Amino acid sequence: MPLPQTTLFWFRRDLRLADNPALSVAIGQARERGGDLLPMFIWEPRERRRWAPGRAARWWLWKSLAALDGELRRRGSRLTLGQGDPTVALPELARVAGAGTVVWAAGLEPDELADDGAVAAALAGAGIQTVVLPSANLLFDPAAISTREGRPYTVFTPYWRACLSGPTPAEAVAAPEALPAAPPEPAGLTLDKFETEARRAWAAGFAGVWQPGEAGAHLGLARTLRGPLTAYAEERDRPDLASTSRLSPHLHWGELSARQVWRAIAGRIAETGLDFEAAVGPPTPDDEQAPGLRRSAGAFLRQLGWREFGHHLLRHFPQTPERPLHARFAAFPWRENPAALDAWRRGRTGYPLVDAGMRELWATGWMHNRARLVAASFLVKDLLLPWRSGEEWFWDTLVDADLANNALGWQWVAGCGADAAPYFRIFNPVTQGRRYDPDGAYVRRWVPEIAGLPAAHLHAPWMAPATVLAAAGVSLDVTYPAPIVDHGEARSRALAAYDLVKSAPR
Repeated sequence: MPLPQTTLFWFRRDLRLADNPALSVAIGQARERGGDLLPMFIWEPRERRRWAPGRAARWWLWKSLAALDGELRRRGSRLTLGQGDPTVALPELARVAGAGTVVWAAGLEPDELADDGAVAAALAGAGIQTVVLPSANLLFDPAAISTREGRPYTVFTPYWRACLSGPTPAEAVAAPEALPAAPPEPAGLTLDKFETEARRAWAAGFAGVWQPGEAGAHLGLARTLRGPLTAYAEERDRPDLASTSRLSPHLHWGELSARQVWRAIAGRIAETGLDFEAAVGPPTPDDEQAPGLRRSAGAFLRQLGWREFGHHLLRHFPQTPERPLHARFAAFPWRENPAALDAWRRGRTGYPLVDAGMRELWATGWMHNRARLVAASFLVKDLLLPWRSGEEWFWDTLVDADLANNALGWQWVAGCGADAAPYFRIFNPVTQGRRYDPDGAYVRRWVPEIAGLPAAHLHAPWMAPATVLAAAGVSLDVTYPAPIVDHGEARSRALAAYDLVKSAPR
């Protein structure tokens, strides 16, 4: 009996057609056999695993799948949707489709890696061949970079230096112009099936901010090359400016590969005649005098490096989304204060920069990185609330929620992770606001009830004279909350708490 002719391709977090090596292999398999190609995605229930996509991420995923289906249909194919545990749903769909081969890219997170083995075993038991390719969502294999002693890196700079000392990322591959036809069966589910799970009333404003999908990703990359990249080094910490790429959700969902971003920036640098190798390397004293684009390109690509570093850590320390990397911090005297946690979540702490960031997050599913740092520091150091509480809130409300980088960021701020900020680094939300939102444009946008205050008082309304407050229509604890904690006292409290664990055995 001849082999079944259908090749099934399993999309996961690689929702793109361009620069997708696993998809290229699947297309080649289908053409070699002269058969069909069935592109497939499995929508998993929230209850299946601890770190299933949060509510904001599911809105993005739903939109991204619709965009992917549109791109497939323009090339003569379609996206088939299944639902449930992939280890059960995928083999059944492969059986119904008469698939002889199933192709996919390997996972990056612990649960995804476990699924790889379980799905492959189930398919093998059904006599179906599997082809699993390395993920192309990162520049470097997270398991391949190690110290001279063969250990994983826990400090970013030597890790990034080791990455850059190896082969440079390959050229990105263009999207196929046409695809083999998809078989009529299985028909699969429609996206309408998941609308109630993907749409949330609080996410109604997301559509006016984002364009999920591969086309939106490339528009964002083009905008970055024309604008934010040119002054990224100088302006990336300014939440009041359009100074960052906002590519993080596109990268997380694989609508854009890191290699595509790398190569696009390399091309932009080449246009100017600058030295790309010097730009991507570690900063040097000469960089202060270097042309803006060279400094900015290096700073931007190092942010891609931090993304790689997060996945390197997650691969080697898979417990870090749940537990501190430095075990001594398990004894940290965190507090329980539901009212303070709720005030932080709702952007009602009385500290304008913190509140602006948290409100931007709720309204758009995203927050500027400087605001993320300040808001996170406020939670764990001013309020002494567990970093896990912040990690879980970000996971549920960020469209770019990424397990590796969410854990890395929160442990960095809390001082308990790899390459962590020193325990005594406690961001002052007032001075941070004055430095990075000097005219108050960011705060005025997201905290409109104090927008009438002059810049001199905007970041510390409680210090403004009564006449100034009255003229701006601000009444503390009526129109806007007074600070829920005194930062000076909170800093002393946090330092005392950290003193309890900093000298504990590692």
